[in-house]
Parts: sequence; structure tokens; C-alpha cells
Amino acid sequence: MNNPLFDISEVSVGQHLYWQLGDYQVHGQVLLTSWLVFTIIISLSFLANRDLKDIPEGLQNLTEYITEFIRDLAKTQIGEKEYFSWVPFLGTIFLFIFVSNWSGALIPWRLIELPNGELAAPTNDINTTVALALLTSLAYFYAGLQKKGLGYFKRYIQPAAFLLPINILEDFTKPLSLSFRLFGNILADELVVGVLIALVPLIVPIPLMLLGLFTSAIQALVFATLAGAYIGESLEDHH
Repeated sequence: MNNPLFDISEVSVGQHLYWQLGDYQVHGQVLLTSWLVFTIIISLSFLANRDLKDIPEGLQNLTEYITEFIRDLAKTQIGEKEYFSWVPFLGTIFLFIFVSNWSGALIPWRLIELPNGELAAPTNDINTTVALALLTSLAYFYAGLQKKGLGYFKRYIQPAAFLLPINILEDFTKPLSLSFRLFGNILADELVVGVLIALVPLIVPIPLMLLGLFTSAIQALVFATLAGAYIGESLEDHH
């Protein structure tokens, strides 16, 4: 009998390169592009911070601006008392999605030929976005349980006990909305640009590619903001 979870994980668009790991198949091209994204982030971080200066300049100035931006985002969504420990998590989520989205908008993945399948941004795959959404769910459950213990589950019967089913359903819809919003927007953007480049290869796709860069950045910001809001909600005191 097939496992329903395996059936869900097989949802995909386009052709894929599969790697066989034991009894499991994984999307090889997603791992390849994800490793590239990690390499870009780690390389820029290393280059920017290997020679720190009191007055930042160049890449150090960029990384400090990003750090301050993420810190302000975490402070706004989580609160001044508890935000600091969640800056690394929100920063990692934001940077991975941001660089992944921009790689899909800037790198002509489809020009790189594979034995089977085609390359695309990691966030163009539903498995990636679902994994990010589930990490976010684990994060806000962990935050609530760490602060309140088992008393965290009182939130399901507040402000009234009859809201228990609705509050439980809400925790299921959060990762669904996070994952499908990101996946749908990135997939749609890449498909539209790909079709226009095939039909009208010069000039016309450029404005849409610039728009794609803007919307890709917005999607990363929306995901990180919602993740911070969910964590902040799990930490706040209910009376």
C-alpha cells in the first residue's frame, strides 16, 4: 500500500532528475541548486567578514545592513524581550528563500542540460517550500513549549473551549498557506518568463524579469515576516 505522504511529496511540475538513496528517490536537481544557494550565502558571508573593520565598507556594509534588517524584523514580530534568539533562524530562512528566488530569476537554469530533468530554483519545488513551512511550524511549537511548557496548549481552548477544532485547524493551514504561496508565486514567475523568452527573446522579457526580482524579494520577506509573527504569537501571554 502506498503511503499518502509519499504521494504528496511526488507533486511536481516539469521533469526531474532523481537520485536513488536506498529505498528513497530524491529530486537531484533541487539538491544541486540548493547547494549552490548555500555556497553563495556562505561565500559572501566569509568574504564580507574575514577582515572586519570598525567603519564597514563594501560587502561588510551589505552584510551588516542585512543583519540589522533581519534584527528589526524579528523585534517587530516577536517583541523586544525575546526576539534576539530567533534572529539566526529568521535570517537563515530569509536569506535562503531570497537567494533561491533570485537564482531562479537571474540564472538561466534551463540552458544547463542534464541527463534527465531540468534545473530550477529550489523554491520552485513544492518539497522545498513544504520543508521550510514545516520548519517554521516546528519553530513556533518549540518556542511556545519552551516558554510555557504544556500550558502552551491552553491556547487551543481560548477564548472559548468550543473553538478547539478551529484553533487546531489553524495550525494545519499555516504551513499549507506558507508553502503553497511561495511555491505558486515562484513557479508562475519562472513559467511566464520562460514562455516569453521562448516567444520573444529580446527586450520584452526584461521588464518582467525585473518585476520577478522584486516579487521574489517580497516573497522572501513575506515568508520571514509570517514566520516571525507565528513565533511571536506562540510566545505571547494569553489572559
